[in-house]
Amino acid sequence: MDKREIEELRQKVGCAALLEKDGWKVDVKESTRRAIKYRRDSNIIIVIHEGRGWFDPLSPAKGDVFSLAEHLGADGFVEAYDRVADMVGFRASAPAWQRPPRPRTPGSITERWQHRFKPRPGSPAWRYLTDERGLPADIVKQAVTCDQLREGPKGSIWAAHSDSAGAITGWEERGPAWRGFATEGAKELFRFGPPESERICITEAAIDAMSLAAIEVRRSDTLYVSTGGGWSPATDHAIRNLATRANARLVGATDNNRQGDVYADRVCAIATEAGAEYVRARPRTVDWNEDLKAQTATP
Repeated sequence: MDKREIEELRQKVGCAALLEKDGWKVDVKESTRRAIKYRRDSNIIIVIHEGRGWFDPLSPAKGDVFSLAEHLGADGFVEAYDRVADMVGFRASAPAWQRPPRPRTPGSITERWQHRFKPRPGSPAWRYLTDERGLPADIVKQAVTCDQLREGPKGSIWAAHSDSAGAITGWEERGPAWRGFATEGAKELFRFGPPESERICITEAAIDAMSLAAIEVRRSDTLYVSTGGGWSPATDHAIRNLATRANARLVGATDNNRQGDVYADRVCAIATEAGAEYVRARPRTVDWNEDLKAQTATP
């Protein structure tokens, strides 16, 4: 085989085909059109780059379809090549949530953000946050005042991710029937609270960050942040910067499951490397929003 043959095969066979053939199933609830989560038992693989790339959120493993074949058990590249070649012509099932690609949205990230209205009492996004997700109105109002939220389509909300200078890099998209991230946006951190806080609580979703703030009655010494359900290089860099500030105290406030533990371990490693304090804060249920809703539920 030569490089041309390898490249042609890489273009013909997607990672989804290997996973489906190997018995993996799509987690529709946790997937987006740009990042499809596959599960088998307690293992997770996320397919990206329109099916040409993948990564394991619970380990450093990642790569293309050939490295995936090895990850799934092929003994070396030659066997991986043969396994991939056997999949030529096999078409993986399209997840039920998939929709036709949307036309390219014009404008920069900043322009698109500014084009959307801020949530206000009674608006669809406001009702989604306060009624369906149980967030107190004062928490939502504070996030709106800090310019962290926008009205998304069909009753959804946009929660801003920004860099250390406050520039918008993208936004988490959450709604009654939709979850995703800004097209062409970049995950860094959703930030809620005093920017220079020494105590930093790191969650996996903006709604969880605001939920934890509500549970803690929005501590004045705390910055609540969200990684947006991922761990990008920019996110890692941002957390390392927060860990190096004087008297920093990092809280691994990630979900109460295996993936949450992996992310919390990464926060712990960063804190240890920076000489910062660290503590694990684990929700009683699966995440902080579920804890908040259970706390405020009528007996």
